[in-house]
Amino acid sequence: MASSGHSDVGEVAREVKASERGTAMAIADLEWREMEGDDCEFHYGDGTNEAQDSDFPTVERSRLQDMLSLLGLETYQVQKLSLQDALQISSDSVRNWAPQAPRDLPWTFLRKLQALNAEARNSTTVVPDTPPDARPVEKESQVEEIVYWDTAEDISADIYSFSELPTPDTPVNPLDLLCALLLSSDSFLQQEIVLKMSLCQFALPLILPDSENHGHTFLLWALRGVMRTWWAQAPRGVGGLREDSVVLPRAPTFAFVRMEVSSNSKSQLLNALLSPGHKQRDCFWHRDLSVGTSPREIADGLVEISWFLPSGREDLDLFPEPVAFLNLRGDIGSHWLQFKLLTEVSSAVFILTDNISRKEYKLLSSMKGSATKCYFILSPCRGKRNTNLRLLGRLLPVLRVDHSHVLVKVSSTDSARFVHRLRSIVAHVARSPCRRLSLEDMAHAARKLGLRVDEDGEECQRAKGRMERVTGATMGVLRLQGDPGGTGAQVDRELRQAPWAGGPAGVLQDFITGLGSPSPGEKQYFLRWMEWGLAWAAQLRPRQPPEPAAALRAKPGGAADASEPSRPEPLGLEHFLREMGQLYEAETCLVEAGKLSAGQRRFAHFPGLALELLLMGLPLELVDGTTLSAPLRWVTGLLKELHAYLGRRSRLVVLSALGVPGTGKSTLLNTMFGLRFATGRARGPRGAFMQLVTVAESFSQDLGCDHILVIDSGGLIAGALATAGGRFELEVSLATLIMGLSNVTVVTLADTRDIPPAVLQAFLRLEKAGHMPSYQFVHQNLHDVPVPGPKPRDRWWLLEQPGDVSRVTIQADKQADGLRTLADFAFCDPEKLHIWHIPSLWHGVPPMAAVSLGYSEAIFELKRCLLENIRNGLSNPNRSVQQLIELVRRL
Repeated sequence: MASSGHSDVGEVAREVKASERGTAMAIADLEWREMEGDDCEFHYGDGTNEAQDSDFPTVERSRLQDMLSLLGLETYQVQKLSLQDALQISSDSVRNWAPQAPRDLPWTFLRKLQALNAEARNSTTVVPDTPPDARPVEKESQVEEIVYWDTAEDISADIYSFSELPTPDTPVNPLDLLCALLLSSDSFLQQEIVLKMSLCQFALPLILPDSENHGHTFLLWALRGVMRTWWAQAPRGVGGLREDSVVLPRAPTFAFVRMEVSSNSKSQLLNALLSPGHKQRDCFWHRDLSVGTSPREIADGLVEISWFLPSGREDLDLFPEPVAFLNLRGDIGSHWLQFKLLTEVSSAVFILTDNISRKEYKLLSSMKGSATKCYFILSPCRGKRNTNLRLLGRLLPVLRVDHSHVLVKVSSTDSARFVHRLRSIVAHVARSPCRRLSLEDMAHAARKLGLRVDEDGEECQRAKGRMERVTGATMGVLRLQGDPGGTGAQVDRELRQAPWAGGPAGVLQDFITGLGSPSPGEKQYFLRWMEWGLAWAAQLRPRQPPEPAAALRAKPGGAADASEPSRPEPLGLEHFLREMGQLYEAETCLVEAGKLSAGQRRFAHFPGLALELLLMGLPLELVDGTTLSAPLRWVTGLLKELHAYLGRRSRLVVLSALGVPGTGKSTLLNTMFGLRFATGRARGPRGAFMQLVTVAESFSQDLGCDHILVIDSGGLIAGALATAGGRFELEVSLATLIMGLSNVTVVTLADTRDIPPAVLQAFLRLEKAGHMPSYQFVHQNLHDVPVPGPKPRDRWWLLEQPGDVSRVTIQADKQADGLRTLADFAFCDPEKLHIWHIPSLWHGVPPMAAVSLGYSEAIFELKRCLLENIRNGLSNPNRSVQQLIELVRRL
């Protein structure tokens, strides 16, 4: 950490703030570096006519309120926008449309972000209803007008006449939209927004400015849910893959800031620094992108963060270890608190400026004694070279740096060589003994400086304490998992040995107490903390895959190798809920057998607790992943609670996904509906899980249902041994149950010619039972090979030419009359688009790859098709929850 001398920055900054605040804020508001042209002779004046210090808070407050009003977010300042609000299905879910008014922008951004669309930040161009020729004439003339600045005039008194708030027919800066949306969202929607931004490889918000309340928030909680995988090189021997939350690892951190005016763009420089090839990645939004030149109104003071994460491939890895990069939006003179924090948490700070005056010299010289290395990136102004050199010469020894810490970049500088030199400096600092902090460490520094940390709320901290009590206890007390044959007797013994006046003992009781919190927010915090706490407790050591890039690609998309030996199942929330279900099942059996009176029941409220979790967005287990058996009484009790809760809005459509491991089922459903099904080899689903998606009341009549129950299943056995052993029969029963409950089933294929054998057997059984399933086949390209769109010959090939495994499976059915193809089934219509080819999930090589635009667009089209089929009645008719209960019992 920085030495005590470093604290002088605050005193100097306050002096600067008091005497020069008007000018500094004026420069930040003008966003001089964003404007076209390069008038380096611009002077700021002597400040004699600056606005009073007390005037600016009023202006800032009105700017934030005006922006929120423009975007239609003012109503969410007290009752924040929730994750459930953002995930509702509405009429907009079935059409790809451009926003017509500023109020559409937040929802368009959220929808595109949910779909992992890499162009989500481009959702800021408003398409007005008024034709261009009907616009007022004066607006056209204003676009043509060129304003010349008189260098002798003081502009601070009338600064806001040059930066007007956006109007309904002008674009909103994407960073303003992001800040407004985060300020209007609750903690869980903030977390979801940041997670989706991470998958799109966008820079993430770290410090959120709030000019209305003069407070800034360090977003530790919002970032805690971002899990990343990278190649970790061991000190000795071979390395391996490491997966962790981004808030935990300690890494060298490099901050990029602007002092007054800089002709060079920090964001473009950072993007070039993070891009290994000639094609630049746009992690940080910059002025050369679409609507990038729109002036920022409320986003100045925002600090963003991005990482470089190694993949284990020498030809792609710019650095051998994770490296973090911070970007402060706005001028350090106007945002001294953020700058002070960056100097205390960074390994090095890069300061971009065109000019070093006495004010800048005084501010920077207060860094004397700081452990942070300081570098300058200059683009000297004409006529000020001597002044810059003189003050810089005095400043360098104060900061204990030499001229090697001064880089000059002008228009004639070779950009590639400059970026190469910059990378060399970063690599050198990272190799040397330097400050390495995690985001948790940075949050401690932020608290000392008076910044608010989003994780410090009372509900969040109480929930964390409860999580620590649960995860700190012995996990062996979950004793009712495993063989279904012995469960009943074991639970019976447990119930008889326990005193009836009490409840479940130990860790399970602590877990149930956490679920029983009267505050919905605290309950939701507890569930998130439990997920992370269990993941940390079960974290595996790094392993060496046969090919790093392939292994990295497999994790987020769930594209695991089905032939790989399965790992021990890590402890998760489903195990606690499974334990509750076993106790409920056994107690219900005892009541049915007359061994226990209804008045003696202790676990009758368990389905109600589980329902609350389902409504909060937690996937609930429908079929036990260990035994592939459905706990009938538990599921029935849960559905009865759901029926009572939904009341008149109980019309359901059930959508399910089946397929072999590695075909991206869970990722597909998560991308389509914003769900939270587990993905990857270590945490992929086993058995079947369900989540509930709400249909907006305004759209439910048109769609024909009130909710969609989405079911995700574990991978089915594939390959030559698919039909061998007792597990195959269990998988056939699983597929039959899921497809029988479903109005529409998505079957994901590993090969375009082979349908999973268990699915074929389920087709046969359901046809004999008179059930006609609606289905969609999805083949995802897992090998980055371009594939054409679905063509008729592709459909006929799958329907009429089964692969070897499918052929064996069909012949194995003793009641079938000879060999049958899928086209022989009555419900198969080759003229309908039943087969979808989905492009590869990644654009590039993970972990630095973003989700490909083709994948996002294909998933949106699939979602639109499914919803259109539901609306047009092409899928099976919707059911009530009561009908679903009867189906569960029958199947």
